[in-house]
Amino acid sequence: MGVISLAPETAGASRTLKSDIARGFGNASGSYDSASRLQRFMGNTMLQKLQSKEEGPFRSSVLDLGCGTGWFTRKFADLGRVEALAGVDLSAGMLEQARESGPDGIRWIVADAEHLPLPDDSVDLIFSNLMIQWCDDPRSALRECRRVLRSGGSLMISTLLDGTLRELKNAWQAADPDHQHVNQFETELGLQAKVRAELSDASIETRTIRLPYDSPMALAGELRHLGAGFRGGGRRKAVTAPGRVRAMCKQYPREPDGSIMASYEAAWVYWQKR
Repeated sequence: MGVISLAPETAGASRTLKSDIARGFGNASGSYDSASRLQRFMGNTMLQKLQSKEEGPFRSSVLDLGCGTGWFTRKFADLGRVEALAGVDLSAGMLEQARESGPDGIRWIVADAEHLPLPDDSVDLIFSNLMIQWCDDPRSALRECRRVLRSGGSLMISTLLDGTLRELKNAWQAADPDHQHVNQFETELGLQAKVRAELSDASIETRTIRLPYDSPMALAGELRHLGAGFRGGGRRKAVTAPGRVRAMCKQYPREPDGSIMASYEAAWVYWQKR
């Protein structure tokens, strides 16, 4: 397997929020794969779309942007039709887990999606699953993708939109109205505006995904295991009191069997560089 080369200079993420994000995902690296139902569904949606279009060999160089523990990076390696494969993530902890899982021949790069340490026109396919929503400036990340893609190269991105985890948000709003507990995501119109500004002929597909959980605490636990807990400025500085947690659980709507459902507003962006 070939290697996607690095540019001479490297650029890292220095902002406090990005450090928090990297640390949060790094701390979750050991439990991430076992709690990543949504990530796998959304990534598999893109992979199936790619496979339906590709009858011959895949693109010669593939970049998994925001690769996490490398689940989909390894998927590309297993296909055996990629000459050069790299996984990029902001979290060194995630990449350590990815590196331990192998296989050899994959280049693992700690880097910020808004400042990719890759040359212009160096990649044939960028695959980015549930990463861009954590960027300070998604348009900057899109520009970087456009820059490093070769002519004819493809970009596939998945993300989450406003309305994601609305049941959890509403339950917390009723139980603890003065504080935020759920991450805020981009609106569909906002995503469209950002994408159109950088990739004018990109296509965007959306869908609501509903996943079952045994309880609100099971949902909260999965989010914690994914490293995707709330990071907004309105969060409590101290640990939320058990009474408020119990109140949130009571407010969360239940299914007839006592389980709960969580809604995720999913979006996929597809673009080919001309």
